[in-house]
Amino acid sequence: MAEVLIVPYDSEYKEDLKRLSYEWLKKYVSVEPEDERIINNPEEVVLNCGGFIFFAKYKKEIVGTVSLIKLDGQNAFELAKLAVTEKYQGLKIGRRLMEKCLEVVKLEGANKIILYTNQKLTAAIELYKKFGFSFVSLDDDKYLEADLKMELEIKNPIIENWNPS
Repeated sequence: MAEVLIVPYDSEYKEDLKRLSYEWLKKYVSVEPEDERIINNPEEVVLNCGGFIFFAKYKKEIVGTVSLIKLDGQNAFELAKLAVTEKYQGLKIGRRLMEKCLEVVKLEGANKIILYTNQKLTAAIELYKKFGFSFVSLDDDKYLEADLKMELEIKNPIIENWNPS
């Protein structure tokens, strides 16, 4: 099997971000104004605000994506726009994208990741659970169709293992 590479955002991938995001949104939910804002302005909305966007490259093709949106005034990120094109689902590409996100969030010193989802997205929810996300109260409505909110508290091993003596 060909290797899956996880690569950071580059403007050459902007159309891939749109293609992948619209593909899964149209299949599972609908495209909302907040989705449009993120997908069409990734540099302004995600990258210039301290966030990250990653892509999965398989056989020289961009087949998956995920975004980490820095939350204003918090030491946290929102995981958003996780998508793997249908043709390549089942190859653990979503898992690789999630692993990259956790690696980056830890390096950034964040203390949690949140995400919004819909109960229809059972495979994604199972993936999030495998990474330790748990359900929390949906106290805001960033996305119209989100009926679930999940959170992962990040423990910093550098701080936990710090011994000043």
